[in-house]
Amino acid sequence: MEFLDAIETQMIANRLPLAGISIAALPCADTPMVLSLHWHGFIEHEVETESGPQFRYEAVPSSCLQINRRWRELRDIEHTVMDVAWELGSWDLTRFEMRPCMRPGAPTQEAIECHLAFGQPHPYFNAELAPVSEVQDAEDLLDTAGRRGYLLWRFRPVRGGVWEEVSDDASLQPGGYRNPPCPQISCEFGDTRCLRQPRRVVYRFGYFGENTRHIGSGRQLGEQPCANLSVCWGLY
Repeated sequence: MEFLDAIETQMIANRLPLAGISIAALPCADTPMVLSLHWHGFIEHEVETESGPQFRYEAVPSSCLQINRRWRELRDIEHTVMDVAWELGSWDLTRFEMRPCMRPGAPTQEAIECHLAFGQPHPYFNAELAPVSEVQDAEDLLDTAGRRGYLLWRFRPVRGGVWEEVSDDASLQPGGYRNPPCPQISCEFGDTRCLRQPRRVVYRFGYFGENTRHIGSGRQLGEQPCANLSVCWGLY
């Protein structure tokens, strides 16, 4: 499993906890995917001033890697991502179906998000916060994403992440992980010939303990994971 191997290799190399993970893909078979690891950490810089040395802190930039593997259906990617998010203890997984950012009248924010999703800084984005990118085909990926749209999966891992100490998820094993595979199946996709309608799908993996009441529901949850699924149209 390329995603999990790449994540674990980067975690060992960086020795920092993860705040989140995202995976971007085009709606085109057999195209590369981009794995982005968002770290929780700061770099200390000493700056000499008239009053003496001062210290400035800047966030550790994200790491972006190109994943090359053959695939035919987007559902194949999603099932792989679901297994990774499940095994790393994520409470949920969100899939975003993003519109082409090069369409007439598209807001600049969409272009910035598209660039960052594929590991490239946007001219309007702070260069100091640009990701550390190893995406060899970034220009081609951005060009296609700008014309056809793209898909983005996001989740927050508990294992190896900053959420381990605050997680109250009864589905996790000690250490913040779950045993694979993920028991849920992929939801239907929108029109992937050209993603003109923004859409968000959320898969719920975690659940509270049997003695914990779900806030706002007035009922107790059992010992089975909540197969909650929410679909939202119109992100903007």
